[in-house]
Amino acid sequence: EAFLTHLAINRSVSPATQNQALQAILFLYRAVLEVELPWLDDVIRAKPKRRLPVVLSLDEIRALLNNVASSQRLPVGLLYGSGLRVSECLRLRVGDIDFSRHTIRVHSGKGGKDRITILPENLIGMLTAHLEFVKNLHGRDLSLGMGQAKLPIPLQRKLGKSSRRFYWQYVFPSRNLSRDPRGRKNIYRWHVHPATTRKAIALAAGDADINKRVTCHTLRHSFAAHLLESGTDIRTIQQLLGHRDVKTTMIYTHVVERGALGAVSPLDRL
Repeated sequence: EAFLTHLAINRSVSPATQNQALQAILFLYRAVLEVELPWLDDVIRAKPKRRLPVVLSLDEIRALLNNVASSQRLPVGLLYGSGLRVSECLRLRVGDIDFSRHTIRVHSGKGGKDRITILPENLIGMLTAHLEFVKNLHGRDLSLGMGQAKLPIPLQRKLGKSSRRFYWQYVFPSRNLSRDPRGRKNIYRWHVHPATTRKAIALAAGDADINKRVTCHTLRHSFAAHLLESGTDIRTIQQLLGHRDVKTTMIYTHVVERGALGAVSPLDRL
């Protein structure tokens, strides 16, 4: 209790950090020491902090996309154009892309939820050409006796050799094949590492001279704010982002282009 209180009072950590420390302590006592702890009633909880998200303007988005490395232009475009988290984007499978409906299916997003979001029309040509490259790469893997997609173990057991089908492959495959790190003999072609996309965005933001902290999630925030500015219903934005509660989506009403709550500074009236 003293340690957890110290985190909140002296270290000023966020509620999520304090809760992570609490869960680690509970795991230590229950799973390692095999001692049941009573409920920690005397812990002072960290105060939740609600911070406004950083949102880029349309000109800044344009400059960022123009400066990003060509190999990362498509995933970065999807982060903004579809409102995806970086993990959701890089874990996309070929079968998740529906060109006829202009939609992307997101499997097991945050909280294990599935959802449907937008496939930007401006990316269809680039995405089609990219998937042709992925198909050729997969064909090469098949010729080497590989090409099995990395899937959850129960699904892998059910599908068997069907997991070699093209529609199970990652949209953004890694350049190299690698062995399953969990000790199995299977060799897979994993997806691109998220650090690759994060570094590309950081470099592009610097080259574009954007004086804001730009991360992968900044593009998702910008997606939501720009939809709201264009008149999209807040409930629709909630579904596209996969938010459980509309209150989470409502935060974007504070950062839209209309300024601070739509007010006009009295200085601008002089």
